[in-house]
Formats: sequence, C-alpha cells, structure tokens
Amino acid sequence: MVFYAFLTFYIVVCLLLLVVVLLQQGKGGDIAAAFGGSSSQAAFGARAGASVLTRATTILGVLFMLGSLALAVMGNSGGFGSSVVGGIGAPPAAAVPGTPVAPTDSLPLAPAGNPTVTPPATPPATPPTGGRTGGGGGQ
Repeated sequence: MVFYAFLTFYIVVCLLLLVVVLLQQGKGGDIAAAFGGSSSQAAFGARAGASVLTRATTILGVLFMLGSLALAVMGNSGGFGSSVVGGIGAPPAAAVPGTPVAPTDSLPLAPAGNPTVTPPATPPATPPTGGRTGGGGGQ
C-alpha cells in the first residue's frame, strides 16, 4: 500500500517537473531576441519569474532522483542479493580435467556364480578376399 502511494506521489512529481521545465524560458533564445526585442522582457519582470521556476526545478529534480532511488529499493522485494536466475538449480558437476575416466568400450566382468556369460564374438582379423562376381559393365 505504501509502495503505490509513493508511486502516485512520484508520478505527480514527474508531471510537475515536466511542466516546470517546459515553462522555463531559454537564455536569450526566444523569437524576440532574434529580432532585437529582448529588452521588452525586462519590463515585465521575467528575471523574477525565472528564479522561481529555477528553484522549483531544483526542488522537483531532487525529489525525482530521491524518489527513483526509493522506488528501486522498495520494488526490490528479494533484497540486494536476489538474481533473475535465483530459482534455477545448479548444473551437474563436470569431470575435473586430468582425472582418468574408465573406458566405455571395456567389457564388464562376469560374476563368479554365472559361468554361462560368454564374451561377444570378435570380428575376423582379415577382410574377406575377392572381387565382384558376375561381369558385364552395364550402365
């Protein structure tokens, strides 16, 4: 509840800061200064209005910065140690380089009480000889 009240206050500060900045007049950048009529501004007291707008901009700017920091801290519900991937488990442990690994092509040893286990047949030592039979160089 406090978060939403502070968020509403922060939005109002942002809108007021926008209006105050847009109301400010540039230093000699108006259209009257381009045609030599910049002295007319002094007759209406533009200098006094500029100091009020400058002070309002400073105050609203400080409120804007402090409000953004406060909303960031309030919105961080997990604390400073939270992470986007905080709920994901650790990956499986990998083998340390240099550690000997048992070969996968070795045969398992037969248990002592089971004499019927025989090793698989080995392939012939030499490849069969002979070529193609039948002739005829067909296409």
